[in-house]
Amino acid sequence: MSGLSGVAVAVSMYLLNDLLMSKVERVESELRKLSQAELRQVREWLDDIIEDELEFTPEFEHSIEQAEHDMADGKAARVREPEYD
Repeated sequence: MSGLSGVAVAVSMYLLNDLLMSKVERVESELRKLSQAELRQVREWLDDIIEDELEFTPEFEHSIEQAEHDMADGKAARVREPEYD
């Protein structure tokens, strides 16, 4: 197999893999390549997007009111901590 045909096979395999993977799988694959600092930036960005798309429903308003009551009663808020391996 010549060098050029080897490149063609490698490109074909890459394209085939790309077709078989879902968008989420491709994103997950790329995220695994990021540093912890870059992952934190992505998480902040995702949190902002999700927050921007939240609907202010009666249920959401109730959850905010409940959290405010809990804080007034001295209950600690749940804080998501990063996982370290």
